[in-house]
Amino acid sequence: MKTFRRTLLAALSVAAIACSFQAAAQDFKPRIIRFGYGLNEDSNQGRATKLFAQEVEKASGGKMKMRAIGAAALGSDVQMQQALIGGAQEMMVGSTATLVGITKEMAIWDTPFLFNNAKEADVVLDGPVGQKVMDKLQEKGLVGLVYWENGFRNLTNSKRPVNKLEDMDGIKLRVMQNNVFLDSFKTLGANAVPLPFSELFTALETKTVDGQENPYNTILSSKFYEVQKYLTVTNHVYSPWIVLVSKKYWDGLSKAEQKVLLDAAKKSRDFERQDTRAEADKALADLKGKGMQVNELPAAEANRMREKLSAVNASIAANVGEGLWKEVQAAVAQARAGK
Repeated sequence: MKTFRRTLLAALSVAAIACSFQAAAQDFKPRIIRFGYGLNEDSNQGRATKLFAQEVEKASGGKMKMRAIGAAALGSDVQMQQALIGGAQEMMVGSTATLVGITKEMAIWDTPFLFNNAKEADVVLDGPVGQKVMDKLQEKGLVGLVYWENGFRNLTNSKRPVNKLEDMDGIKLRVMQNNVFLDSFKTLGANAVPLPFSELFTALETKTVDGQENPYNTILSSKFYEVQKYLTVTNHVYSPWIVLVSKKYWDGLSKAEQKVLLDAAKKSRDFERQDTRAEADKALADLKGKGMQVNELPAAEANRMREKLSAVNASIAANVGEGLWKEVQAAVAQARAGK
């Protein structure tokens, strides 16, 4: 009798496992997910996208396949965002700054000198207030999964070294299509010109603009050193990227499929941040080796810039809402205190 019971239990457990595998298999449909990004395949963005695609395919038993399309081949960040909203494209990674026209709360991450270091940024972006800002996208047809790191932005140009605030005067500076960046650099004396990233290299090469601002990694992978002589270490804004899914597409996925994408996104985030930070110091050394003249903005001049930008900060607070502004400032203070 005991032997029969053990045999029955074993048979039932095998059947249960088989059923669970069958149910799991039914939760995954064959899917091709077009994932667009702006940088080249050999960039930090490209490497993290490759890992993301591998994780998605592995976790879905090969059913869900990501087709990674880089070098802005699917369009600028703004064009891809619109494609996601309309359901014409499934996923992308791009700048939070280009989302401000869609979701005004995203402007909080453009606040000049908001974070002192990457650790503070991680704590705030991955915490409740970071999630709160990301969740606002759903009202507009987008689902945010995780924040990746673009990094601290620094200034390059072809005219002169920027050693003091006055050196910004009259420099034609490409900025993202974002009012905070436009207002910030106009306030600092530059002639701010909004342009999609996909048009930037040509604009620098033809002298349509004199300069731009991006993290070291992007400056290197985009070969801006070929058309820019001067690099000033300003660390004026910490710039996140965000992994987005079309809400129309997301809502059509099973819970298991959604979990695969979210889990893979988190793994890609951790990989991407580590990769980006490891690359940043090397990128700066490489840029010097390729002939860029590098100088650090003196602390006193950085403080002068901060003071000059106080009106911009006030307008960001008014735009995103005083409540959210205070929540973010409190989260930064907590992160700074190590709580």
